[in-house]
Amino acid sequence: MISHNELRQLYLNFFEERGHTVIEASPLVLQGDATTLFTSSGMQPLVPFLSSREVYPSGKRLVNIQPCVRTQDIDEVGDNRHTTFFEMMGNWSLGDYFKGEQLSWIWEFFTDTLSLPREKLYVTVYAGGSGVGQDEESAAEWRKLGVDDNHIFYYESNWWSRSGRPEQMPSGEIGGPDAEIFYDFGEGSHNGPESNESRFLEIANSVFIEYEKQANGTLQKLPQKGVDFGGGLERTLAAIEGEKDIFRTSLFMPIIQSAEEILHASYEGNASHIRVIADHMRASIFLIKDGVIPSNKEHGYVLRRLLRRAAIKVYQMTGGTDKLYDLAHIVPPVLNVFQEIYTSNTDPAQYQAVIHDEMDKFQHSLKKGLQLLKKKDQITGKEAFDLFQSYGFPVEVTRELLKEGGHELDMESFLQARKDHQKLSQTASVGKFRGGLAEESDQVIRYHTATHLLQQALKDVFGDTIRQEGSNITQERLRFDTHLDHKPTDEEIAKVATILNEKIQAGLPVKKCIMKREDAEKIGALSFFREKYGNEVSVYTIGGEEGKPETAYSKEFCGGPHVESTTKIGKINIYKVEKIGAQSVRIYARS
Repeated sequence: MISHNELRQLYLNFFEERGHTVIEASPLVLQGDATTLFTSSGMQPLVPFLSSREVYPSGKRLVNIQPCVRTQDIDEVGDNRHTTFFEMMGNWSLGDYFKGEQLSWIWEFFTDTLSLPREKLYVTVYAGGSGVGQDEESAAEWRKLGVDDNHIFYYESNWWSRSGRPEQMPSGEIGGPDAEIFYDFGEGSHNGPESNESRFLEIANSVFIEYEKQANGTLQKLPQKGVDFGGGLERTLAAIEGEKDIFRTSLFMPIIQSAEEILHASYEGNASHIRVIADHMRASIFLIKDGVIPSNKEHGYVLRRLLRRAAIKVYQMTGGTDKLYDLAHIVPPVLNVFQEIYTSNTDPAQYQAVIHDEMDKFQHSLKKGLQLLKKKDQITGKEAFDLFQSYGFPVEVTRELLKEGGHELDMESFLQARKDHQKLSQTASVGKFRGGLAEESDQVIRYHTATHLLQQALKDVFGDTIRQEGSNITQERLRFDTHLDHKPTDEEIAKVATILNEKIQAGLPVKKCIMKREDAEKIGALSFFREKYGNEVSVYTIGGEEGKPETAYSKEFCGGPHVESTTKIGKINIYKVEKIGAQSVRIYARS
């Protein structure tokens, strides 16, 4: 049986022997592409070259295997074929070969190199529409290759562009008809591959890019024709192994078995939940590998959604919030599966630390949130938003849980509640926050107070060279920029962290004083040097004697808001320090 590593090499060798240059895969977080969060196909970085606007430096025939994340499939994960992270075997012609060579090569690869039974392969071509005729050229090529007519099907859906069908394409977008290959697992009747999804699995798609949408809505032929092939590695392996459940293939089983062990549950009877856990952990590990950390925005939000959806499946199976931490035990088997390709010499601890941190944030609120959902037959969009704000429930997860109970979430009212909250936060922030504070949540306020203690702790260690040059605070972390002529050593940062956390644990009171600017300067209150202050200023003090702000440990010009006592901040961990200029250092910390 061919292993997943052997499959990769067979594919690359096959097309390299036919004049293709093996190109490096792109990172999952694609730089310079604002149209999407993640690389979701191998052709994504190649669009300018397929449209003939640019010339690719490595030639006109290219091949690679591209790791991908497709967020639109998250809700589908749980069945036997959908994943959020997958690998795409891809080859491209940039104005070189076209339908004849592409279809004959990919048919040879599947039937000769991989020895897939010809009678189990069905093919589809474009039925025509939107001013483009039926793709008889591809159908004729399939027949030349020995494909019987009863294995060739015409569909209007056999068209590819980044936006979908021809009528959905915006001006300037490229696309064309495609020819797909399906593997038949032989169960149940059918009227073609699209009529029985449980029987057929799409494993390959050759896209023939030859059109560009014009401003007047018509399709115009491109100066050069291109080929964009994509073959799912996971699905191809399922066909090789004769296993229509891709989670039962050799690529997934080590991960599935690990999940069974830590959850004390068998795949049988729990398949949907365990598939979600296995897929989401696999995807999360690859996102963390590419530098993504959980947050409430963009890339980080997708990672948070994946980890928390997996956590909810664990809770539903075990009923214990402490079991969420067991997700970290799935890291080693995932790394082991990919060690020959992507994860050699990788320390599991760096991934487990991120997962533990996220489970820490989520486990306290998971039970309360689920209890609230169970109490009500239906919740409003406003309540769904409150679940997100208060308990960290991604709205997609709330919607999924409601759907399990036969209810639908009113997304329109959810979006309105979010919009109302954003307006309120923006109004409250005007003239009130300093140093990059962008919202008024409890966590942000805690971090805001922590920056005052951090600045004074830095002065304790490094002296008066410390001067705030900026800060930025989010729900996930605080960032503090300071004037300093060298990057602190690990020992120096450890001293700062010790002082910081000692002051937090001491339960120092935090007070606000309104005083004249000159009086604030006399008692040594620190100011952000880029700010302009009036004659009367607000000063926040931490510690010291009642009514004697000059005795406080920390004294800063600030508009607030802050916690009332440092114990409410909780332990702070300095997790990253970097030099950002000849005399500047940036410090990242979080609870």
